[in-house]
Amino acid sequence: MLNEETQLKEFIIDSGLVTRTEYDDTENEAKKNGNNEKVGNLLVSYGKLSEDDLRRATAYVYGIPFISLANQKIDFATLSLIPEPVARKNNIIAFKKNFDSLEVAMLDIQDLASIEFIKKKVGLKILSRLTDSDSIKNALLQYQKSLKAEFGDMIQKDVLSLKSVEAFKTSKSSLEDELKKMAEDLPVVRIVDTLLKHAALQNASDVHMECMENQFLVRYRIDGILHDAMVLPKNASTSITARIKVLANLKLDEKRLPQDGRFKTDINGEAVSFRVSVLPTYYGEKTVMRLLRENLSGFTLESMGFHGECLEKVYEATRKANGMILTTGPTGSGKTTTLYSILEILNTVDVNISTIEDPIEYQIPRINQTQVKPEIGFTFANGLRSLVRQDPDIIMVGEIRDNETASLAVNAALTGHLVLSTLHTNSAAGAIPRLLDMKIEPFLLVSTINVVLAQRLVRKLTAKREKYFLTKAELDTLGKRVDLNSVLSSLKKENIIGKDDTWDKIPFYKLKSPDDEAEGFSGRIGIHEAFNMTSTIRELVMKGATTQEIEAQAKKEGMMTMLEDGIFKVVQGTTTIEEVLRVVSE
Repeated sequence: MLNEETQLKEFIIDSGLVTRTEYDDTENEAKKNGNNEKVGNLLVSYGKLSEDDLRRATAYVYGIPFISLANQKIDFATLSLIPEPVARKNNIIAFKKNFDSLEVAMLDIQDLASIEFIKKKVGLKILSRLTDSDSIKNALLQYQKSLKAEFGDMIQKDVLSLKSVEAFKTSKSSLEDELKKMAEDLPVVRIVDTLLKHAALQNASDVHMECMENQFLVRYRIDGILHDAMVLPKNASTSITARIKVLANLKLDEKRLPQDGRFKTDINGEAVSFRVSVLPTYYGEKTVMRLLRENLSGFTLESMGFHGECLEKVYEATRKANGMILTTGPTGSGKTTTLYSILEILNTVDVNISTIEDPIEYQIPRINQTQVKPEIGFTFANGLRSLVRQDPDIIMVGEIRDNETASLAVNAALTGHLVLSTLHTNSAAGAIPRLLDMKIEPFLLVSTINVVLAQRLVRKLTAKREKYFLTKAELDTLGKRVDLNSVLSSLKKENIIGKDDTWDKIPFYKLKSPDDEAEGFSGRIGIHEAFNMTSTIRELVMKGATTQEIEAQAKKEGMMTMLEDGIFKVVQGTTTIEEVLRVVSE
């Protein structure tokens, strides 16, 4: 092993990837600090060496073939031997099938668990090859393109074989019976199953099915943006809507009133819930389904974009035995996911955690989760009133919507409980006036609030990005909306840039081409702002200060606004200025 490390060192230096001095300095620093991490990994974390360059060097030293798939078209039959979720999660691609073996490209050849899983699944000998991140991303895009083509052809064939309502009509049958028979027709079942599977594989958050004048449009919301997925004949709408109503246990013959429901299905071994809303429109019924993964795993505050002082404020709030943690933002900004991630931190064996939600989006072991049912009088307020009699230590209220819920949540925080909840406001500072509007006394707010967060979700750039530098005029324009000095200070404090760097030397990132938007973004990350209840902010609240006054004081005390956090992430290469400005309104 020592000999291989020495060979790797010499190869990296001889290749000109880093200088001998840089390598030796990093090696000495690791020894001095007692850091057991390999020097190559440290060079990557310091930004002196790219992950892909380290993989190529490792492949050479260890005698492992290095494969580039960046411009290679992979046969879909071979590609699909590894399910897309497994390939995406483990960064492993099947690219060549031989008589008795399967060649797979990986970013980590020591991921023996993935290799063993695939070996059992395909029953072939697995030959591991190292590759780079661009190759993995290109192959994952081929999944989507191939699936779209395959599913599109499959759906179009099934649409041709769909039967009309009249085909099922008998003299004794009611409209509900006819629709039920139509919903159970094999082509309809296949179409709906395929659309749902494709949506899950595309990582869509919502599926929209809309009746137009002459067509039936299916769209997926991916990374917050709606994309056309399929255009079907208008006559497909009745049977597809009926099928979804059957799955969600809705009334088939009710087409005049909105209906809401839910169902669960298994897609590639993963349990996925679909929250269904059906709404009558001029040309027919529109169906929207929200996809909810049953098991929340792998989410941490850090992976969601929290960093620096904002992260510290959240962790500080979680260490308190009582009080309130509030997250704010519009619908779809990730508020609930943030609260679930905080609950994961708090979920230890010595506490009782109870939630009241609408709906229960993720199921977490050892947490008592309750669904509100307003139609029978079981509201957030009634549920919260019952929860406090269940001897909880920590309570999560899905949303504070009215005066009664707000009052009960504040009282629970006052009586020794840690309360987590969400509000619909545009900024963190806006939460205080909103609660005051809900008739909560100022002295109660300053006694209970631990931290208030606000957040938005921005799309993350892929490798299809390029550096550029802002001109002085562009920096001046940006400086009118953002405190660039505050952002610069945070970048230096977190070692993102050098201590002496100035804005004219700091690169920003953008798409290589506007036409690459579909492939240039993948996934989303949060931009955040947070303030805690300091003595000065307490005084402002007691005086009935405005949102602007509270925000100005929080910024004086070090709060980075969402817009500033967005610019921070642009410099990191995570997103673009245009994307940040798209989601943050002032």
